[in-house]
Amino acid sequence: MKIFLAIIVALVLFGAGVLLAPRLQPFLAHLGHEAPAPVDSGAATTAGERKPVKYRHPMNPTIFSDTPAKDDMGMDYIPVYADEEDTAAGPGIRIAPEVINNLGVRVAPVERGDLGRRIETVGYLDYDERALSHVHLRASGWVENLKVRTLGERVRKGDLLLEVYAPDLVNAQKEYLQALGGILESLKTSARDRLLALGVPESQIQQVERERRVPQLTAVHARQDGIVSALNIRQGMYVTPEMELMTLADVSTVWVKAEVFEQQAGWLAVGQKAEVRLPHAPGDKWDGVVEYIYPDVDAKTRAVRARLRFPNPGERLKFNMFADVVIHATPRAKALHIPHEALIRTGTEQRVIVDLGEGRFKARPVEVGMESGDRVEIRAGLKEGERVVTSAQFLLDSESSVRASLQRLTEPPKPEIWTEGVINAVEPGARSVNATHAPIPELNWPTMTMDFPVAEGVKLDGLKPDGKARFRIREGKDGRYEIDAIESAGQRP
Repeated sequence: MKIFLAIIVALVLFGAGVLLAPRLQPFLAHLGHEAPAPVDSGAATTAGERKPVKYRHPMNPTIFSDTPAKDDMGMDYIPVYADEEDTAAGPGIRIAPEVINNLGVRVAPVERGDLGRRIETVGYLDYDERALSHVHLRASGWVENLKVRTLGERVRKGDLLLEVYAPDLVNAQKEYLQALGGILESLKTSARDRLLALGVPESQIQQVERERRVPQLTAVHARQDGIVSALNIRQGMYVTPEMELMTLADVSTVWVKAEVFEQQAGWLAVGQKAEVRLPHAPGDKWDGVVEYIYPDVDAKTRAVRARLRFPNPGERLKFNMFADVVIHATPRAKALHIPHEALIRTGTEQRVIVDLGEGRFKARPVEVGMESGDRVEIRAGLKEGERVVTSAQFLLDSESSVRASLQRLTEPPKPEIWTEGVINAVEPGARSVNATHAPIPELNWPTMTMDFPVAEGVKLDGLKPDGKARFRIREGKDGRYEIDAIESAGQRP
């Protein structure tokens, strides 16, 4: 009978507990004792199946691995789970699909391939200096019978340019005429050679031999076809051998001197194909090659000059014209590149907005290489196949920056990490310390011997090998942990 009554009392107390538990829970919580929550078997199963998506280096948070790994000191990489991935990767933003559509966000893949190096610049047309000839006299005299009187006149090879009265030339012809009446052949030969050296034309020498008289005027003939590009004399002028009377330029070929920015000087090479277009001939194109690269840089414009050579049929290329020049340099092979509009330039860095998928975006700094047309080479910061935002990226970048700033303001300060150890070696020049430290529970580090960089401002004068010390460590800018305070082992932080 007593056993039966005990069972009834137990059932009554159990039912009362079930009924009163919800009402007693606030009261127990007020007293500091919270009623135990019922166990959800489904949640336990989910927590048990939680799997990491990547693994982070225990000492350098910027290094990740897709599989479990150990660092150089044998420490296990720290697992990162899906709900922690955004935090591990840095600040970012999440946007609803309808907002993405309203903003007109467009993305483009990061591609790898040959990146053409196209140099677009300007140049000006100049004479082909190898087809220029200057007209000088080899004796002083006066200009008579000037046939060429204006710049730009066309002449043919052998045309009479001018005649000059030069006493030295007249005397030299008289001496030759006297030698012709003698019997010494050597004297005749030397007198004739002297006339040729003074610039007397062969036709005039033959005239002296034939007519046996000396003309007072000496003729000057054109030695090539071309135009008169310089004219420095007038009728009746007294001229000397050092004076340049005129210059003749061949217009069948022209030079185009292109100015290339100093940053693109390394792209240039002789033999590269080039194109020239002129404002007065839209739609027309002249094809040529880079013939010469000048060895100096212009001190004022900081530009490197490259010389191109083009045939000039019909003389459509006029000297001193400006031209649009395109030089096709050797392409950069297997370069990683993105559209130019995806790049965000600031005063201190370049960055892009990376599409992480599922409405998530993140600003990421990149290292930029060469630019070619509408593409930009990426040297570091992106991988092939990732997607970058090419429109509305400035809005996303501003939103990401604001959220990152707010996150830094609202995050609680990180606790200081102190540890004790033995100083093994001090490198003042490299600002590093080798120490054997005690276990650090905050970082899950065991006792280790390792090199620590030392922050600026921390004095290393009093540190000696085999000395004990307490030091504070923090995460540096490069992701490595560094010492930012050192005390003797007996002091407290």
